[in-house]
Amino acid sequence: MPWYGLALAVVAALPAAAQQSVVGYDDTPMQPDGKWRVHDSRRPRPPIVAPGPASFLAPPADAVVLLGPTTAAANWRMANDSAMTWNIANGVLSPGRGLIRSSAEFGDVQVHVEFQTPTPAQGEGQGRGNSGVFLACTFEIQVLDSYQNSTYADGQAAAMYGQFPPLVNASRPPGEWQSYDIAFTAPRFDGARLVAPAVITVHHNGVLVHHARAFWGPTAHRRIADYEPKNARGPLCLQDHGNPVRFRNIWVRPLATPP
Repeated sequence: MPWYGLALAVVAALPAAAQQSVVGYDDTPMQPDGKWRVHDSRRPRPPIVAPGPASFLAPPADAVVLLGPTTAAANWRMANDSAMTWNIANGVLSPGRGLIRSSAEFGDVQVHVEFQTPTPAQGEGQGRGNSGVFLACTFEIQVLDSYQNSTYADGQAAAMYGQFPPLVNASRPPGEWQSYDIAFTAPRFDGARLVAPAVITVHHNGVLVHHARAFWGPTAHRRIADYEPKNARGPLCLQDHGNPVRFRNIWVRPLATPP
């Protein structure tokens, strides 16, 4: 869920046979394709697919390691340039208060991120293991404990938050390390005019969950935001949402712009 604003969701009870509640909204704008509202409570949830065994993916030779066993504190800073509140110890990044950003900025980029939601699980819906990975500090892939935890479809783990649910729910149980592997193509502009939107491909725990899918605009809560030229480049950002989600083994490979 975006770092810049929170709102209470509308909770709608399913029939008793469902034995769960669904969190979402019925008063948000329609998404650009006219099929669903943003965070629509009625949007179908993706099917569950159990991922294969977890494995540590070592950075390739040309990777820029942002978080590893010997991470320099200079690799990360608070997005608002205040004093650092997050902690880095033994290659693991633990949240403090506020959004954190990489010191380096990227356009087109390959990203590997590993994260761990808290155990035992606490809360439900958007209040359980919530964080986020933001490409160019603008386009969010949602981090959430979506293992046996229902929420609105475009807000669950690996969703393009507020826009597209993942193709499947490949979440591991809380406490287990999980991974996102992301290929991101930044938006293109001709002056202030959008020429091509941001496009993303994502694997969650090795399972394809988005394939060359375009963002309708920057990530926003309960709305679709407009593209701006500043969205073409930016740092990798990690969200503090008040849940102790931890991160490790973060590396990127800046991608050359095709001719």
